[in-house]
Amino acid sequence: MLNELSTVALTEDLSEHGLRRGDLGTIVLVHSDKGYDVEFMTLDGETIAVVSLFPHQLRAVGKREVAQARVLEPAS
Repeated sequence: MLNELSTVALTEDLSEHGLRRGDLGTIVLVHSDKGYDVEFMTLDGETIAVVSLFPHQLRAVGKREVAQARVLEPAS
């Protein structure tokens, strides 16, 4: 089980929030084994979304991974 303040990566796109597979977020609340609230932010600290996710929708970030930046698409 993942803990609060853990950095996680999405395992699927969440197009309704402008998020893509691989985007990094921070767990802000753990709902026992049922899921997590995860905050996704821009690199300058602006919150994009706080999303409730099931365990299969995210994964822990490993030590041998490299972060990648992308430009956020404008909100429609």
